[in-house]
Amino acid sequence: MIQLVRKPRQKSRNGFYHIMMRGINKQIIFEDDMDRHMLLSLIKKYRRICGFNLYGYCFMNNHIHLLFQEKEETVSKVIQRISVSYVQWYNKKYDRCGHLFQDRFRSEVVETSSSFLKVLRYIHQNPLKAGLTKTIFEWEWSSIHDYLRHSDLIDREFVLQLFSTDSYQALQFFSDYMQLSNNDEYLDDIPRITVSDAEIIDYLKRIGIPSSSALQQLQKEKRNAIIADLKMIKGISIRQLARITGISKSVIDRIH
Repeated sequence: MIQLVRKPRQKSRNGFYHIMMRGINKQIIFEDDMDRHMLLSLIKKYRRICGFNLYGYCFMNNHIHLLFQEKEETVSKVIQRISVSYVQWYNKKYDRCGHLFQDRFRSEVVETSSSFLKVLRYIHQNPLKAGLTKTIFEWEWSSIHDYLRHSDLIDREFVLQLFSTDSYQALQFFSDYMQLSNNDEYLDDIPRITVSDAEIIDYLKRIGIPSSSALQQLQKEKRNAIIADLKMIKGISIRQLARITGISKSVIDRIH
């Protein structure tokens, strides 16, 4: 019997990592802004406990990006602490059980100043490249706003000093660089869709389904009728529905 062995995670020489955590089967991990606030508060909490430096983040609908440097604890331990705490809170809130995140988070080492800035730009441009916003500043849930204001969540000065020792010039150069068009590809999980996730979620809320958990708990006949109606909407894929509803692709594929 052939055994599949996981390749060991690449170790950064300087402790800098780009991390992506995504929902299991790519399903959404935030039902509302309260969920996002909770995850952000947990990142703040474990930043104090674990001592890591945070340089960037972006919360998408079904995944998040982080750019940070491990210090007192390893990257694996930090992510485990954050994810376990969030899943426990999320499951209690939505009366569900089981996994929420894909078992193994994805990571890549960041070992030069050039790649560091490109990864940070990629993280801030994630909503833009996904077609969710027209500018990076329109997305509320990214660290771009922590750079524009004096936030104590991120290590702002470390990044700005890479642009200039003059604080005013540094912020201007940083802002310009973050908006530059590019073809950079890192840990990519941007869905290429015609109908946005937000439009589908809004539709479900309008028909009285406030969350994916609520849909999953409906009687089978009613749940299937709603899924069948969604499948009739042009531009919606089965993969997208599975991601938003948390219902497997095989089940959705059988619903007519």
